[in-house]
Amino acid sequence: MEPFDTVTGAAAPLLLPNVDTDAIMPKQFLKGIDRSGLRDGFLFDLRCSADGAPRPDFVLNQPPWRDARFLVVGPNFGCGSSREHAVWGMRQFGIRAVIGTTYGGIFQDNCARNGVLTISLRPDEVETLGRQAGEANANCLRVDLPSQTVTIAATGRSIRFEIDALTKNALVQGLDAVAATLQDADRIWDFESAYFLARPWLV
Repeated sequence: MEPFDTVTGAAAPLLLPNVDTDAIMPKQFLKGIDRSGLRDGFLFDLRCSADGAPRPDFVLNQPPWRDARFLVVGPNFGCGSSREHAVWGMRQFGIRAVIGTTYGGIFQDNCARNGVLTISLRPDEVETLGRQAGEANANCLRVDLPSQTVTIAATGRSIRFEIDALTKNALVQGLDAVAATLQDADRIWDFESAYFLARPWLV
């Protein structure tokens, strides 16, 4: 998993409420047995018409936001079904962080396990960042996870966000759930050895 330290890039506004995982990754892109091609499915029905042609009026199809690294989103982003493909496709599209007020719980957990930072801010702060992201020539943000700040490049304003220590550590070090657990492999092995030594009938 790619570590997340400090990332700078364009932010795109997608302030619709209740964008669910079916919209983030439509069902027709779930047929494969691997993760290939999921970039094309990311927000397909919003980005593309029925024949697959890009919608020119959709923000991620326009040059200032085509290579966005961040999404500024509406409330309850990622609600709905638990499909992890939604996060895989979003990551393949190039999104490193999502900034909003609230998220679907499973979606937020899937993001953390796949190297995508979810930042929760107050509504007024999201509104400010959404307006800034909508500025074609001034939509650059810098997200510094170690210092837990989002900085607007054009103005220098920084907004601090909260994140639990375990998730922060895993993202900064680029650790998935297994790799994070293996950091304590020696302690786990010592516990297991002592446990079975005291209960030899279980071996």
